[in-house]
Amino acid sequence: MPRFLREYFNRNGVGLGSVMLGLVLFWTIGLIILPQLSMLDFSFRPNLPPPEIGGPKDVYTLENYKYLIFGPEGGSQDYNAVDLKVFYRTLIAAILVTLFNLMLCYPIAYYLAQTKGNHIRILALMLIIPYWINEILRAFALRIIFGETGVLNNLLVGAGVFDTPFDFIRNDIALYAGLGYAYILLMIFPIYNVIESLDRNQIEAARDMGASWTRIHRRVVIPYAKPGISSGCTMVFMLSAGALAAPQILGGPSSLWFTQLIYQQFNDNSDWPQGAAYAVVLLVTCILLVLALMRVFKVNMGDIGK
Repeated sequence: MPRFLREYFNRNGVGLGSVMLGLVLFWTIGLIILPQLSMLDFSFRPNLPPPEIGGPKDVYTLENYKYLIFGPEGGSQDYNAVDLKVFYRTLIAAILVTLFNLMLCYPIAYYLAQTKGNHIRILALMLIIPYWINEILRAFALRIIFGETGVLNNLLVGAGVFDTPFDFIRNDIALYAGLGYAYILLMIFPIYNVIESLDRNQIEAARDMGASWTRIHRRVVIPYAKPGISSGCTMVFMLSAGALAAPQILGGPSSLWFTQLIYQQFNDNSDWPQGAAYAVVLLVTCILLVLALMRVFKVNMGDIGK
């Protein structure tokens, strides 16, 4: 038995350790790896009627991936401009949502971690309680708030900011706000967990030496909080790029999300191989982007897992 397994079972006991290890393996293999491998297999197969599946025509092909780039054969365009545009726009929007969440959540996480008192527990509870409500219901609530006759427009028109209601939904403001709000806790708490362990004496020493707050955060807090920032950004980016409910409910007529194209292929067109190919491209691209940024900012995989 490997040494790390011996130490694991010595620490947790054979019974409890076996149960915990079995659950982790079931979650990792049964609910993540095997479904992804099945989707990968689907992506290389043609879209055939059920009686022909497994027959001589059911052979591996790259046509589903070619469709994303070149579109249907005999099309009027050299490239599948519509789907590629939606793909790139989804990735850019996910990056912007991640940056917005980071700028919003970092000060909140720092305040929660470095401030003592019972009011901090109340503030943390106020952040958590809204997430007891289903994500779809929260998205519909935001649609009501951002609607042309919603609360926000009534306040802005009543205050004289706008003469007529502003269309937050058509301009994608409601969508980006909804995505940022949906994953705010996934950014706050990883950063909070790291900053909470930061020795306040380091900050006090920097202050005594005349460092400004900007310099303290840039040279002391942010480098120390890099594991939490990396973890939060990774989760928010991956979930934003793969979101479906918020784009369906809060998106305007011109804000098609790539996951909506995947949904259409699976459900509306009944083209599972094409939908699987689109899903694989989105997943692989997101993973490669995360790995590239980790390399640029010198973040290890272990930092994200902390």
